[in-house]
Amino acid sequence: MTDQASAPDVAGPGESTGDLPGKPTAASRTTLSHIMTHNDTNLLGTVHGGVIMKLVDDAAGAVAGRHSGGPAVTASMDEMAFLEPVRVGDLVHVKAQVNWTGRTSMEIGVRVLAERWNESAPPTQVGSAYLVFAAVDADGKPRQVPPVIPETERDKRRYQEAQIRRTHRLARRRAIRELRESRVVEGRDD
Repeated sequence: MTDQASAPDVAGPGESTGDLPGKPTAASRTTLSHIMTHNDTNLLGTVHGGVIMKLVDDAAGAVAGRHSGGPAVTASMDEMAFLEPVRVGDLVHVKAQVNWTGRTSMEIGVRVLAERWNESAPPTQVGSAYLVFAAVDADGKPRQVPPVIPETERDKRRYQEAQIRRTHRLARRRAIRELRESRVVEGRDD
């Protein structure tokens, strides 16, 4: 569904891979904030990881839709890291931005911060994730996305790191496919 299975993109940051003009990182960057309640807790009394993951997916989806100018679907989630527990009464901020774009897919980087709702202490980073979204048309078919234009040194670093993650995703997918194909040839299709 995504362009991850196709040949690697050759365009650099902000260079068009088609006829769409590039968009700066800031054009679609967003923050989603939510206060955690007892409805969000797990059996240990902290906020359930799945609640955080949904907020991450929601924020990343908003960024993907803004950047691509239309619908985009989650293709994968990489490296969801929970760094600190989130508690009832925490105000959670999910910050997301486009790190990298291909022909039809985008990597969205997400940072999750939490602060007590009634304190003025600075927020603490409690999680992070990388998601790949594919832009789709009304029929659910992949559609082209504008290239992202990294604006700051941090944006440029994130773009380069995203390219490394993409290379690893493609290599992992290729290795798994080859292993499965060899098992079928050997008659060990399970």
